[in-house]
Amino acid sequence: MQATVSRFDAATRSGTVLLDDGVELPYDGDAFDAAGIRLLRLGQRVRIEVAGEAGSSGRRVVFLTIATLPGRGQQRAR
Repeated sequence: MQATVSRFDAATRSGTVLLDDGVELPYDGDAFDAAGIRLLRLGQRVRIEVAGEAGSSGRRVVFLTIATLPGRGQQRAR
């Protein structure tokens, strides 16, 4: 799934993303660190993996990476 970065705190490596349907989801430093990226900018498109039920207040991002980079378990075509 893809989303847009709506907040990013470089000190804590946490923030929120905005889904295309307008839902805002939080992510923490662990989700950010899982991809091995260094920083994000507001408005940047990212690919995310989410845990929790749709419509649940406990729904959160568990992995995010820049939209053009491969996700977990994916390899770039050579």
